[in-house]
Amino acid sequence: MTQTEPPLARRRVLVLEDDYRLAGDLTRGLRAAGATVMGPYPSVRQALSRLEREGYAVDAAVLDLDLRGETSYRLADVLTRRGVPVAFVTGREPGAIHPAWRERPCLPKPVDEARLVSVLAGA
Repeated sequence: MTQTEPPLARRRVLVLEDDYRLAGDLTRGLRAAGATVMGPYPSVRQALSRLEREGYAVDAAVLDLDLRGETSYRLADVLTRRGVPVAFVTGREPGAIHPAWRERPCLPKPVDEARLVSVLAGA
């Protein structure tokens, strides 16, 4: 019998989510898929600070679109410029995402873990 690696094995995934319960769910699901999770971080400032200290060693990111009124676009921009794939999660309507970011994956909350893992594995 051959053992196969989990779909996100050896990938570092940053999680930005301000809802404690959902952050825990995302973290557990990503770890079960083999990912090393950075975070979860409840604010863009905290995530950027950590990334600066870590030298931006991240392979993908899952970003809550709206963090109590602050959007995650600034962090998405920094990550995208560094070649890091970004997927958004949101409780808002799909049309709420800024037009400049609509080509990025955007998953509704509550997040379907299998779909998220599939999106990140294909990134």
